[in-house]
Amino acid sequence: MQRCTGHGVNSSPPCKYKILHNQNPYGKLTGYQSCNAAKRVHYCKPQKGMVIPMEKQLDYRKIQKSSRTRKAVGNTAIYILLLLWAVIVLFPFYWMVLTSLKSYGSYNAEHVPAFFTLSPTLQNYADAFTTVPLGQYLLNTLIFTVITTLIMVAVITLAAFAFARLEFRGKNIAFTLFLSLMMIPNELVVITNFATVTNLGWRNTFIGLILPSVTSVFYIYLLRENFAQVPDELYYAAKVDGTPDLRYLRKVMIPICRPTLITIIILKVIECWNSYVWPRLITDDPDYYLVSNGIQEIRENGFGRENIPAMMAAVVVISVPLILLFLIFRRKVMEGVARGGTKG
Repeated sequence: MQRCTGHGVNSSPPCKYKILHNQNPYGKLTGYQSCNAAKRVHYCKPQKGMVIPMEKQLDYRKIQKSSRTRKAVGNTAIYILLLLWAVIVLFPFYWMVLTSLKSYGSYNAEHVPAFFTLSPTLQNYADAFTTVPLGQYLLNTLIFTVITTLIMVAVITLAAFAFARLEFRGKNIAFTLFLSLMMIPNELVVITNFATVTNLGWRNTFIGLILPSVTSVFYIYLLRENFAQVPDELYYAAKVDGTPDLRYLRKVMIPICRPTLITIIILKVIECWNSYVWPRLITDDPDYYLVSNGIQEIRENGFGRENIPAMMAAVVVISVPLILLFLIFRRKVMEGVARGGTKG
């Protein structure tokens, strides 16, 4: 490219050639643009008869080629790393599904594990529901998950609204002390909850399963930070109109913060569905077993330790609902987490 000398910034008519940034004469072309619009010394496409030095043409082409090469290498490396990570994450689930489709005999006959099967069978899935009461375990887990999640959402919404919007003496001190509860090891909380539930005679009941799980300091903190981002002017305007706090919460705060609430609900559902330690401690009656405890029961008293394909079939049945739930609401989860982590 060559410096434009035939017509400058104030020339008439203005130049309509491709302009290069003045800071980098060999940079990326920005498209057709007027010299008058540029308002600075520029480089333009040479007119007919103008001669471009060959070394400058070669330098520009080398820079372009080098830039494209670096970009292609960088993108390829990123895609390879992402592919490897996807294989590492998805392979255990693939192996679980593959094993569940193998018959007991073919699985035990493999001296070297096969990465595919030519004779898949669904018998293991039938055994998962007939040999052990897996359906009852799923129903118990569904009841526990739904009731616990509904109560928890009500509790943390009211608590987060109080800490974010209401004014009362000692609010900041109370919230700080509340957050300090997250520093207490979960094992200590489990011990105290177990002693309390046992003294109240709530073992082997849904009340004993549900009550210790109906609140979460972390979820209150996450929702409170989200509520704090709602402009104060909306609250003041609502109070001028005589709107009660609960109505303002229901009509304004919750709709605005819906992504975060959906995220919390999904995370709580996953937490309840995968709960193991507390149900294992508080229940020894199979009528109240959840799926996590049911899997242990299946392993010990159902299929036995050797029938791995049937075990994998039961695990697949338990895992599919959570996977589908996350896939359906994955965008809401990401949006809610990002929104809750944004301040101001």
